[in-house]
Amino acid sequence: MRIALLTYSTKPRGGVVHTLALAEAFARAGHQVTVWALARGGDTAFFRPVTPAVRVRLVPVPEIDGESVGDRILRSIALLADAFSGGFDVVHAQDCLTANAVGRARGYAGLWRTVHHLDRFTTPELAACHERAIVEPAELVCVSEAVAAEVRSGWGREPAVIGNGVDAARFARAAESGAGAPWRERYGRYVLAVGGIEPRKGTLELVEAMAALGRPEVPLLVAGGDTLFDYRPYRAEVFARAAELGVEPVVLGPVDDAALPGLVAGAAVFAFPSTKEGFGLAAMEALAAGVPLVTRDLPVLREVFGAAARFAHDPESFAREFASVLDGSGVDGDPELDPAHATVGRALAAAHTWDAAAAAHLALYRRG
Repeated sequence: MRIALLTYSTKPRGGVVHTLALAEAFARAGHQVTVWALARGGDTAFFRPVTPAVRVRLVPVPEIDGESVGDRILRSIALLADAFSGGFDVVHAQDCLTANAVGRARGYAGLWRTVHHLDRFTTPELAACHERAIVEPAELVCVSEAVAAEVRSGWGREPAVIGNGVDAARFARAAESGAGAPWRERYGRYVLAVGGIEPRKGTLELVEAMAALGRPEVPLLVAGGDTLFDYRPYRAEVFARAAELGVEPVVLGPVDDAALPGLVAGAAVFAFPSTKEGFGLAAMEALAAGVPLVTRDLPVLREVFGAAARFAHDPESFAREFASVLDGSGVDGDPELDPAHATVGRALAAAHTWDAAAAAHLALYRRG
């Protein structure tokens, strides 16, 4: 098959990680794959190398000072629509921006779209983009049953459900090779959150949980953070609350892809307090590294992680779960502080392969 996958960014966000890994799995299966992406800020490549078997088409989105979010959304859609060319058997958008661009370029008939999670937007242009990208595409895919249930309830559509894969071996190797040791030498035993500082990631409550934990010798590290949106007011609120509570988060920002497995493997606890998720790929990577996972008690995360995670619902319960892990048996700084959860978590992560996800997609394409 000639397959086009489209994603809104070149940065290491979950949907972009998904797009590249799925594309490479399609290529391994013998298909001709092209990944289209919006490239902002002068980017000329994805955040990591992409196998040469996958064709990459980046559409530049030059920065415009003072541009509103709504105008940037509309301009991004128009730029990708103008650049996108046909000749594909399957066109599959991974977000609402690229779905709208394809719809503008060639219509929504025959378009596949993955709904990774559902959001509520206040920017009118983005709210309309989100709505069209659920209502108009010919076929929908969701990465969990919980998100599919939201789509059924809210829009009366019946999506297919195909879970994410995970490069479990990469994160397992980092743990086995001691790649986390330099991070532990620098920061000691640390709580790690990946995804940056934004409302959906629950960062404010995570800061409050660290204060409730009351262990200043255990720092909070926050990695990642590239996004379409301006979260500066929320960041200011988080830092103000942290200062008020005496918490000093270590904000790493985007971490080089080659260094990420070591950072994850070195964590004593992986914190995942997101208020909205479709699957939880970063948390699954932590499980692959054998790191104890404490996540918010959401239906989707119960569905995906089950017995492999510890669940919490507010800062106090997050703090209790952090303390339970930190006080477990084992060597300080070793992720094997909770052997039962680590074993279950590694097995769960290993069961989610990108080749299996690609095979499930290909079966849908052939039927559709």
